[in-house]
Amino acid sequence: MTVKKSIAAFAAIALALGVSASASQAATAKVQTIQVYISADTNIQDLWVKTLVPAFKAANPGYDVNVTFDLHGDHDAQETAKLTAAAALGQDAGVDLIDGGFVRTLGAAGLLFKPTVGIVPNLSLVNKTVLKAGQGGIPYRGSSVLLAYNSKNVPTPPKTLDALLAWIKANPGKFTYNAPSGGGSGYSFVQTVVDRYISDADRKTLVATAAPELQSKWATGLEVLRGLNKYTYGQNGTYPANNAETLKDLATGLVDMGTVWSDQFVSAIKAGTMPSNIKVAQITSPSLTGGASYLGIPISSAKRNKGARVLANWVLSPEAQNLIVSGTLNGFPVIPLSKLDVKATAAFADVDIQNLRAGYLSANANDLKSKWASTVPGK
Repeated sequence: MTVKKSIAAFAAIALALGVSASASQAATAKVQTIQVYISADTNIQDLWVKTLVPAFKAANPGYDVNVTFDLHGDHDAQETAKLTAAAALGQDAGVDLIDGGFVRTLGAAGLLFKPTVGIVPNLSLVNKTVLKAGQGGIPYRGSSVLLAYNSKNVPTPPKTLDALLAWIKANPGKFTYNAPSGGGSGYSFVQTVVDRYISDADRKTLVATAAPELQSKWATGLEVLRGLNKYTYGQNGTYPANNAETLKDLATGLVDMGTVWSDQFVSAIKAGTMPSNIKVAQITSPSLTGGASYLGIPISSAKRNKGARVLANWVLSPEAQNLIVSGTLNGFPVIPLSKLDVKATAAFADVDIQNLRAGYLSANANDLKSKWASTVPGK
């Protein structure tokens, strides 16, 4: 090879390497990292980290996702304060998308960007009532608290709340619910009993708005709950610490009835930790609470929320909804069942997943948990 050819070849290789490096750097520069804040239990952390994030990144190679996890929402107040300050100062709080029970509270405070079908097209698939209840939050999965029962000992479960309360008193020690601060299945039972004794108008206000002026009306329901101390498992005013303990009490036969989350119950059945004779049913007048979980896009991330919108839209796609329904979470979908895998949705055949009674706004829910703890346990 001549000197000229060698120089030309070397130059070509160098140019190719330079172009390759530049292309690689450009590709890296184009990857946007979406900051997701999760305030929930570890099953929701697993849903995102092990299922949704890998599938999203595979379908959207221009994005990366970084998850910050807050167990049980212990830092919701601090996060709310940070987002409030950032919005007031026009600063970026460093959070693009939030999954947590306080999302509706953020929406009520005007701290959420409100996406439209024009920029999040899959919102058109979501039930309008569920969407409106989010106050700017984006519904992405659902679940409900159900009444679990031992079908060997309880062939016909109660169908209404009044019938359930009568059953509890007629079968001392055979029913339980966990402390409401330890999990939503116990909290749902508490709110449902309280709601039995307040007006529908007051209940709707407590669902939508922080309303400390209405909380005195919980007194009758809380007294009914205190009156159940001698009838619930243990018969001494002690309660399981969390959702998992209630499931365990049912699985081991310590109780014949208790309140459980729909998704956790289905997961236990699939895992073989819940005997097949334990069944679930819905009650009415009022029903146990349920509803959607919401994603929120803070207004403080407005300058870079495209990634959050892309992620939220993907989570509402049939691909992602199938993962939520058929994965380890076993959540309710928020888009029509007709768009999903028939086998994945078979578990919800006997459950009305479109009309779920909402829980209180988190500010009211936290106050109810505190009032229960101070007035109900004990003899």
